[in-house]
Amino acid sequence: MIKTFPDRLAIKDLLSGDTQLTSPPNIYFELQKVIDDATKSLADAGAIIENDPALTMRLLKIVNSAFFGLSGQVTTIKQAISFIGFKELQSLALATVIIDKFSSMPGGLLSMHDFWAQSLRCALLSKELCRHQKNQLNLDALFICGLLHDIGQLVFYRRIPVLAREVGLLVEATGIDQIVAETNVIGFDHYQLGAELARLWNLPEIIAATIGAHNNPDNDGAFAEAATIVRAANQLSKLEIQNGLLLNISADALSQIIDLIDDQFDEIFQTFYPN
Repeated sequence: MIKTFPDRLAIKDLLSGDTQLTSPPNIYFELQKVIDDATKSLADAGAIIENDPALTMRLLKIVNSAFFGLSGQVTTIKQAISFIGFKELQSLALATVIIDKFSSMPGGLLSMHDFWAQSLRCALLSKELCRHQKNQLNLDALFICGLLHDIGQLVFYRRIPVLAREVGLLVEATGIDQIVAETNVIGFDHYQLGAELARLWNLPEIIAATIGAHNNPDNDGAFAEAATIVRAANQLSKLEIQNGLLLNISADALSQIIDLIDDQFDEIFQTFYPN
């Protein structure tokens, strides 16, 4: 029997009372201050990151990985910025910090390894699909949009694990759509929740809007094109290919994109998620 709780829970209830969850990824905003300040330099940005030796090491491993395919070895953050750009490094720092924030789940209710593997594959595909179409959208933002599109699921499992588990059991038992199950059991879905978490963290609106529109292919808002790309990437990452979502990319080009991501994936995933 499906239980409904529309009057008992609100999104704001899940986004309060948990400091670790609600605290924004501060390094992202510290780096943004450097971007916005004309008196600051690459050295200032490098100093912010290098204050965290563990983050510095991981970012350098990512920059030297197949993710970028650089010909030479990058040994400092300043070099990394000069090779890949400031915004790219800022996005990589954001991704690393968020994955660390949600690197484990109490009670083993959800495999974090599988969750982040699928999310990272979606992120890589989002960026590559955007690049292939020579889209004017921000590639770095598309990577984060793909990475965080399901972040609301982690909030469900963290804050209301009993109801989150009930949703999972309902989907397994009946085959009902995940979003329908969430709405019936909880009162809202994880895309709505994820969008509000991104706004709580003050992330760029393209990220929040893309998450919020993920389950709405008819959305025609300001970031509809970005949402379409991430939606297609998500389908591809789960091998649930739907022709209508593939952005008019030829089968050969699509195969090349998938092969490229597959070739890079293991090394990149182990760097982002070393657990």
